[in-house]
Amino acid sequence: MRNLSAAQAIRQAAATAGRLSARWSQAPRAQDVLTALSAFALMSLDVPGLAEADNSLNGTLAALALAVGAASLLLRRRVPWLTYAIALFFLGWLHELTLAQFALYSLGRYRGRLAGALGVIGYVAFAYVMFNLPGWPAHRGDTLSSFLSLVVPIGVLAAGVGVAANRQDLVRALEAQRAETDTLHAVQQERTRIARDVHDFVGRELTLLSVRSQVLARRAEGGPFEDDFEELSEAARSAHRMLNEIIVQRGTDGAPTPGLDALPELAERSGRAGSPVELLVDGAAYRLSPLRQAAVHRVVQECLTNAAKHAPGEPVEVRVDIEADRLKIKVSNPLPATAPPAAPISTGTGITGMAERIRAVGGDFEAGTHGETYEVTAHLPAGELA
Repeated sequence: MRNLSAAQAIRQAAATAGRLSARWSQAPRAQDVLTALSAFALMSLDVPGLAEADNSLNGTLAALALAVGAASLLLRRRVPWLTYAIALFFLGWLHELTLAQFALYSLGRYRGRLAGALGVIGYVAFAYVMFNLPGWPAHRGDTLSSFLSLVVPIGVLAAGVGVAANRQDLVRALEAQRAETDTLHAVQQERTRIARDVHDFVGRELTLLSVRSQVLARRAEGGPFEDDFEELSEAARSAHRMLNEIIVQRGTDGAPTPGLDALPELAERSGRAGSPVELLVDGAAYRLSPLRQAAVHRVVQECLTNAAKHAPGEPVEVRVDIEADRLKIKVSNPLPATAPPAAPISTGTGITGMAERIRAVGGDFEAGTHGETYEVTAHLPAGELA
C-alpha cells in the first residue's frame, strides 16, 4: 500500500508539473525568456570566431556581449525597434547575423507587414555598407553574390515568418472577439426568452386576478368591500400594463416555453434520432411554477441536442428531482468511444444559454466531463409548489 501511495503521489506530481509547465510556456513573458535563451545559445556558437577573427574580444567578454544582445529580446513585444537597432549594432560591431533574424521576426510579428518590410530593407542596406568597409569576415560572404545569398534570405525569411505569425494573431483575436460576441448574443436571446415567459405566465396570473376581483366586486356590490375589490382589480390591471411596458419585445412565435409535460416528447424525438433517453422525473416536480418548468425544459432540450451532436447513439439519462426546497436537474451521457465521422455544426452558445436560464431564477449551473461521462447539473430553488 505504501508503494502504491508513493506511485500515485509521483503521478499526481508529474501531472501537476505538466499542467504548470504548459501554462507557463503559454505565458508571453515565458515565451520571451525562452526566445532570448534560444538566441543566446545560437549566438554562443560564434564565440570562438568573435574571439579570434571578427573582433578582439576574449571568450568571456564575447559571451557577455552576446548575453546583453539576447536580453534585448525581452522587450521585443513592446519596443521591437529597439531590439532591431541593437541587432544592427551587433551586425556592424561583431558581424553577428543571428540576433538580426530574431529582431526582424519580432518586427513582422508585433508591428505587421510594413514594419517587417522596412526592417528587411534597412537590414540589407546596412549589411551592404558594412560589407564594403574593411574588416568584413570572409565566412560571412567574400563576394557580392555570396554576401547577398547569405544576408537577403535570412532577412526575408525571418520577417516573412513574423508577418505570417502576425496574421495568425489577428485571426485568433478576431475569432475570440466573434466568440465573445456570439456568447453575448446568446445571453441576450436567452434573456429575451425568459422575459417572454415572464410576460406570458405572470401576465396570465395578473389577468385572472383582475377578472376574479371584478367578479367579487359585483358580488359585493353595495357592501362595505365593493371599493376594495375594485381597487384590487385596478391594481392587477396596472401591474399588467407595467409588465407590458417593462418586458422586452416578445418573440415572433408568441408561445411560452413548454414545461415538464413536453419532456416525454423530447425524449421520444431523441430516441428516434438514435439516442435513447431514460427520463426520471419526480412527481412533485410537476407542481413547480411555470417559469421553473420552462427552465427545466430549456436545459433538457439543449442537453439532448448536444448529446445528439457530440455523442450520437449514446444513451442519455435525464433526472429531475425535488430535494427539500431545491430542484435538481441532471443530464448525463457516456463519452463516445470515437469522434463523430463529421464535425458537428455548433455555435458554441448552448451552454451559455442554459446557464443564463438557470441563473435567472437564482440557481447554479455546471457542465463538464466526469470520468467517462459528460454531465450537466443545475440546482435552483424549487419555490412554492402548486
